[in-house]
Amino acid sequence: MDDARPVAVALMGPTASGKTGLAIELTQRFPMQVVSADAAQVYRGMNIGTAKPTAQELALTPHRLIDIRAPRDTYSAAEFRHDALAQMDEITAEGDIPLVTGGSHFYFDVLRRGLPELPGADDDVRAQISAEARDRGWTALHADLAQVDPDSADRIDAGDAQRIQRALEVYRLTGSTITTLSSRPVPPSPYRIVALAIAPSNRGVLHQRIAQRYEQMLRDGLVDEVRGLIQSGELDATMPAWRTVGYRQVAEHLIDGTDESQMVERAVAATRQLAKRQLTWLRHQTGTVWCDSLHPALTDGVIDYLANKIRHLSK
Repeated sequence: MDDARPVAVALMGPTASGKTGLAIELTQRFPMQVVSADAAQVYRGMNIGTAKPTAQELALTPHRLIDIRAPRDTYSAAEFRHDALAQMDEITAEGDIPLVTGGSHFYFDVLRRGLPELPGADDDVRAQISAEARDRGWTALHADLAQVDPDSADRIDAGDAQRIQRALEVYRLTGSTITTLSSRPVPPSPYRIVALAIAPSNRGVLHQRIAQRYEQMLRDGLVDEVRGLIQSGELDATMPAWRTVGYRQVAEHLIDGTDESQMVERAVAATRQLAKRQLTWLRHQTGTVWCDSLHPALTDGVIDYLANKIRHLSK
């Protein structure tokens, strides 16, 4: 049976791999519009440390789903899927192709594979869990989660407050675990997604780029950006955005007096660990075409591939 679903392109890759530059190139060659899949770039005021596109880049290629939340707010994968599909539908209705790009692999997961039906957020239950965390600590709540949903506890780090809270919230609201509810069938994606992964073939080059980019962020004013967010009450340790790699280390430097050299070392190490997790996830994505960001003909090669692929899918 012919697949009449519209086409979308997913441009994925580890942090500092060059996704933004390539996405802008593609929008100049194809009738494409960009939808951001970055869990940090949704936050207003967090610009430098999230490597958010510059004003000049946004003027050339607008990105949807950036600057849509305050740092104090949560933004779930389910909300992203709802918002992204709405934006993609608008783009398709205008006759263009959605180009979804970013480094948040869980966003791509839910976009491609869907989400099970889970209850919405409940402020009362969340407040109760947060109060327990203040009294007992998130490690103790992680142990509670392990008692009722050991599979989720295995997947969730003991310091990941947001995911621990959500898993406990679902259990308390439904009496079922996220693991059980997530095993139920979900509808297929309403789009045929052409998946590309961009990464340097040399891991050492990626590590070098990460260090150089963080140094540039500091020169561009990252410390002042974080200081301003803290002083305005837009960022503190209770907020989801606090855990953003690069920001947490600067905040600790400002609040706890961490040595600046230690701050840089910790931030770069955390970013490299993030890139490692992103690459591990990408290697398990079947049907994804890998592109070497170090190849001199990268852009032309991607353009030729997409032109042929989109032409074939459009027949």
